[in-house]
Order: sequence, then C-alpha cells, then structure tokens
Amino acid sequence: MAKSCTKNLSASASFSLHPMTDQFIEIIHHALNETDTSNVWLETDDVTTTVRGQIVHVFDVTKAICAHASTFGKHLAFQATYSIGCPSNQEGDLLRVNEDVASNQLEESIYNPFAAAKFSLYPLGINSYMDTILEQIEAMKSFVSVSSAPLSTKLEGNLLEIFAGLEQVFQATVDAGSNHTVMTVTFSIHSPTHQKK
Repeated sequence: MAKSCTKNLSASASFSLHPMTDQFIEIIHHALNETDTSNVWLETDDVTTTVRGQIVHVFDVTKAICAHASTFGKHLAFQATYSIGCPSNQEGDLLRVNEDVASNQLEESIYNPFAAAKFSLYPLGINSYMDTILEQIEAMKSFVSVSSAPLSTKLEGNLLEIFAGLEQVFQATVDAGSNHTVMTVTFSIHSPTHQKK
C-alpha cells in the first residue's frame, strides 16, 4: 500500500455563498464577521473564499459561515470543495495549531435549520475506492436522511448534523489511506420547495 501523504498536511476548502436576496452583501459580510477564523489561513476573491488548516478547523469555519448566513431566513445556496493531500498547502501549514477543539460554538436552536445537500466523495490513490465511497455513504445514514441522486448522494436533515456527517466522512476517508481526498458539497437552505420539517 502506498504511504499516505496526508499526514501533517493542511486541509483546504474553497467555497461560495449565494444568498437569494438583495441583502446578499449584508448576509455574506455578517457571516464572515461573526465567524472566528483565527485558526485558519483565509483568502477571499471575487469568486470564492478559501480556508486552509487542520481538518477540524476547516470544517468548523465553513460550517459557522454557512450557519451564520442562515439566520436571515433567506433562501441560501452554499457550495464547497474540500481537499487534503499532495501537494501540501504551505499557507495552511504556517497556521497549524495544536488545539483540536473547534473555536466556533453554535447553539442548535439558533443555527440549525433544515437543509438539503448533495455531496460527492473522491478518495484518490486507493484501489478499492468504490468500497470506501459506499462505506462512507452508509456512515452518513447515522446523521441524516440519505438517498441516491445523479452523480452524487443527497442528504436531508438539520444543517449542523449534515456538517457533522460530512466532517466524519472526510476524516474517515483520510484515515482509510487516501493519499488525496476530495469532497464536493452543495447546500440549499430555506428553499421555498422545502416542506416544513
């Protein structure tokens, strides 16, 4: 088996937030300002925001930004690509911290709306990659409702539970020996098509 090159490397997430309202600037600024990003390297351009750091902190920051944006009650789309592996992200390594505890504490009663999401997992460098993908899809069922969808897997449940499942699946794929793990996810929150849960 090839030696994993993910040990001691930084994870990355490149994401875009799309509030379906003319308040989009206010919502995006609010989400970024309310989120503690001190444990990650962060850069925003006119297309996406990228964060780099330890897996726990990358998921913590992206989850918090999405959750803070959701408090406006407006239809919101959130798209992210998570990655870890060769080559290393040097900027993220510079901000490596020893503390593995998430810095953003989100109260479920405020930051946990119903959401629908679709995700795809790519464990690169594993011969049995399909077995790993199927195992992690099955693991998601302990967090939220899971169903098949074209080119992806659909998730339905509360926002924080979906993020908790995604983080566990990502970490488990890395632990399974994937040399380069990629995961894409798209959220839809407060959609007019969602029935009240």
